[in-house]
Amino acid sequence: MQIIAAIDDGGGLMFNRRRQSQDRELRKRILALSDGSRLRMNAYSYGQFADIEPPPAQIAVDEDFLQKAADGDFCFVENAPVLPVLGRVERVILFRWNRAYPSDLRFDLDLSAPIWRLAETEDFPGFSHEKITKEVYDRA
Repeated sequence: MQIIAAIDDGGGLMFNRRRQSQDRELRKRILALSDGSRLRMNAYSYGQFADIEPPPAQIAVDEDFLQKAADGDFCFVENAPVLPVLGRVERVILFRWNRAYPSDLRFDLDLSAPIWRLAETEDFPGFSHEKITKEVYDRA
């Protein structure tokens, strides 16, 4: 499976049970990345995509999305721990907000560990963020 997450400078995902931020350009990129594949997420994350008409065909909503993910599936993670499925994670795609937000839930994978290799970085302008940084980590 391929994990997709958006984090702040401290690795934060959420604060007070709410996502720190969102960006429509980022949503477009997530849909483009997963085009032709399955994009799994829970109902909370689907809230970001629910108003797109027609609904993107690749999205599968399930509270157990990480456990049900198959090889090659993309999993958009906002409020779920990834560490329990670490052995099945092939790739991590992080989108960095390049800002510090308050957070009480952080991304739980240590991407500085020797099992990960930074394969790609790209900066792009978001809609509500001047610069979003995409980082792709593959298993070393």
